[in-house]
Amino acid sequence: MDRTSLIAELNARGLRDEASTGPLYKRLALALTGLIQEGLLKPGAALPGERDLAEALKLGRVTVRTAYRDLMSSGALESRHGSGTFVSARVERMEQPLWCLSSFSADMRSRGRSPAAKILSRQINQPSPEESFLLGLSQDEPVLRLDRLRLADGLPLAIERAVVPVKFVGEHAGGEGSLYDALAASGHKPVRALQRLTAVTLDPSSAAMLNVKAGAPALLIERISRLEDQRVVEYTRSHYRGDAYDFVAELRIGDEL
Repeated sequence: MDRTSLIAELNARGLRDEASTGPLYKRLALALTGLIQEGLLKPGAALPGERDLAEALKLGRVTVRTAYRDLMSSGALESRHGSGTFVSARVERMEQPLWCLSSFSADMRSRGRSPAAKILSRQINQPSPEESFLLGLSQDEPVLRLDRLRLADGLPLAIERAVVPVKFVGEHAGGEGSLYDALAASGHKPVRALQRLTAVTLDPSSAAMLNVKAGAPALLIERISRLEDQRVVEYTRSHYRGDAYDFVAELRIGDEL
């Protein structure tokens, strides 16, 4: 919905109707909520600035500001630093089976979504003592440390921090594509992994990258992946949006029962 259509729709909803009750900011908030619920304002749509909307509707700027804050508190709107006010992006929850080892890119493509990655940091250096122990490396064997923001259809879903021995993936891997594809291309495709899931809350920096509020719930997933010969090929720590994922596992009754 463009600005002109938005203003026309809001005016048509009788913000100044004498028969209406309640504070003016509440009426504006209800009108905007109606447009969102009816699908006229789409998730991610940008709203006019406070001053522009106030002038267009002939309202006080404080009225618009209070209405926006009311809707932000309810989660209907979100403020993005330096960008403005937007309709909150609703995330379709996805079920991720715990027994299936797949890359983020392959998983998103299987759902008909377009995967992407934004590189946050890429370094090649010596492993830390903990990484050396987990990966079974000596201190002089270099590792690729790759921090990426993972997106699907442009929506940020996870922050992924991977550590991979350079001997398995090469010095030039680790771009915007699948890290598992790069490992497979070098003949070192992971075949099994151990994952640990922990419920956490997001710090302000991570929350900002994922377009959620600071303190929002997330799933911390630590994964150690191995080759067929049991060598560790990858250690990854990922923070997944808690509003986007349900991790599920199939359980069976053991024979002894």
